[in-house]
Amino acid sequence: MGGGPGTVALAAAVSDAGGLGAIAGGYLTPAQLRTEIAKLRELTDAPFNVNLFASGYRETPGKDPAPILGVMAGIHEKLGLPEPELPAIPPDPFADQLQVVLDVKPAVFSFTFGIPSESAMRRLKEAGIYVIGTATTPREAELLAEAGVDAITAQGAEAGAHRGTFAGRVEDSLIPTLDLVRQIRVDKPIIASGGIMTRDDVDAALNAGAVAVQMGTAFLLCPEAGTSKPYRRALRETRDSVITRAYSGRAARGLRNAFIDAIQEREELILDFPAQNSLTRPMRAAAAKQDNPEYLSLWAGTGIARATEMPAGELVRISAPFAGGSPAPRW
Repeated sequence: MGGGPGTVALAAAVSDAGGLGAIAGGYLTPAQLRTEIAKLRELTDAPFNVNLFASGYRETPGKDPAPILGVMAGIHEKLGLPEPELPAIPPDPFADQLQVVLDVKPAVFSFTFGIPSESAMRRLKEAGIYVIGTATTPREAELLAEAGVDAITAQGAEAGAHRGTFAGRVEDSLIPTLDLVRQIRVDKPIIASGGIMTRDDVDAALNAGAVAVQMGTAFLLCPEAGTSKPYRRALRETRDSVITRAYSGRAARGLRNAFIDAIQEREELILDFPAQNSLTRPMRAAAAKQDNPEYLSLWAGTGIARATEMPAGELVRISAPFAGGSPAPRW
């Protein structure tokens, strides 16, 4: 839930209710990440997770940016922005972000888009941090298990936002969540992710073999979430959920809008991550200010129609197996 919806207030509310709140750190500088963790620790004494992008970072656009700049020029004019320019791409921040994690030692560290190096995994273990990797296929789960993770998040096709695929084509990774949980055959705890919105969904995931669930879309309408006003309005509308690379250069599930229709997944237009993400950032910022959801990345899973507006802690309590009065599990 990086880029706005994920906040320290949301993470604290989830952790305090017995879940595992998370800081989505992929877009944060190391200094910002350290600050967010400090703020979270001021709000809660409960365990929490820090999530980072472990791979998939390209320090070049990957192709000629002229075609996409031409499309963006028309959109910038419509939004009252200056001519678009391709921003400089800074070095991959993962190593410095990871050092912050090693310094502050959260209870849990999770990652997506790949696998950290052998030395990074060793340092995490030496620091006593519980490590969770993201798999979108059984093969990726095997690779994560071989790398020594403590648990694996099985990201099903229903999941909102970025796909964690790193060992194969995204098109081949769109396995329904419960099927993916059942297909993974590794000796690691499996956390189900994708389409989980209610207590019934949680029960179904646990019955399929998961030991826990990961929920994101379900929290987008909570008051603690940083979901912008036009984003919230779009979430309440009936829109198609699609997989797109239009906003960031990486495949992600979100609600269809004018920008996705303008790009139409045309290969000659979409730059690699993070160049595409940086290029579309001014457009997204302007759209949020102008209350215009047609040019926002409206990340959401297939279960969005069942999202409810309630405090995050209450959502955890009514969704969790321990909601009947038994003690909440602690990480």
